[in-house]
Amino acid sequence: MDSTATDRFDTSRFEASRNRLASLAYRLLGSAADAEDAVQDAFLHWQTADRQRIKVPEAWLTKVVTNLCLDRLRSAQARRERTVGAWLPEPLLDGDPMLGPADTFEQRESVSLAVLTLMERLSPLERAVYVLREAFSHSHAEIAEILDITESASQQHLHRARRRITTARRRGGEVDPASTRRIVEEFLAAASSGRTERLVALLTDDATAIADSNGAGLTETLLQYRTPQRIAAIARAGFKPTPAKRRHAGGTPAIHYALVNGAPAILFVLGDQVIGAVTFDITNGKIATVRGIAAPTRLARLTETWRQHEPDMPLITQW
Repeated sequence: MDSTATDRFDTSRFEASRNRLASLAYRLLGSAADAEDAVQDAFLHWQTADRQRIKVPEAWLTKVVTNLCLDRLRSAQARRERTVGAWLPEPLLDGDPMLGPADTFEQRESVSLAVLTLMERLSPLERAVYVLREAFSHSHAEIAEILDITESASQQHLHRARRRITTARRRGGEVDPASTRRIVEEFLAAASSGRTERLVALLTDDATAIADSNGAGLTETLLQYRTPQRIAAIARAGFKPTPAKRRHAGGTPAIHYALVNGAPAILFVLGDQVIGAVTFDITNGKIATVRGIAAPTRLARLTETWRQHEPDMPLITQW
């Protein structure tokens, strides 16, 4: 095999792993854009490596991507970005290959916006062990090899990570899709019509809301609301259409129901551009968390995926 054919063969071996590597990097970083950069950096490492000596390419690439992500998580820039209160996981539309694997409940939960947010409380090593074990089913021996730690250290990191996430996670089990959609549609109807009492009734007593926009523009730090009454008031004000909001949006968007990171969401879509997303965590039939995302950088990949699929009829054709 000549060098050109070898390069083509080796490139195809990398491409066969690209989606898996991207989904690993996304879980570690919480950002699709950063995950794509990490995978591209891994490709450059792959091109310059002595590939004849790499016995198991998948294992080698997993180690490279994991450690590239750890370097990013430990960087001074990442620490600044993630501690000033302006960080949210980047939402992805269901069907995006970056959300895989999704065969088990643990794998699906590991990519939920709730768990991606909670993983911010973990150290980089704890986060890596948690993702490699929960989402990709690596043994502790394999994780030890990937991270250059001992098996006992891997077990300890996993124990701490599980404890921290379980303590903070409000679990409601997997929700029936029809019930989930009904709850979100009721929320939208109540918010649009200004029915505060109905909004409060749809929320858990300890519901929280997080947003990167105040309705008039993006904010430097996240806005957080921590009582059902306050969330209802903000939702009522935010969902009521006005000429000023339409001018700010650049037109009259449609509102669609969608699944984002496995959870229900409503998307504000103008033409083929997603200009806003509101996601919901539902626990025991009520809404526990509302996230409002409007930053174009956070919605770029979601918009790209949205353009490639056939949406259902909008819940509201002209908002």
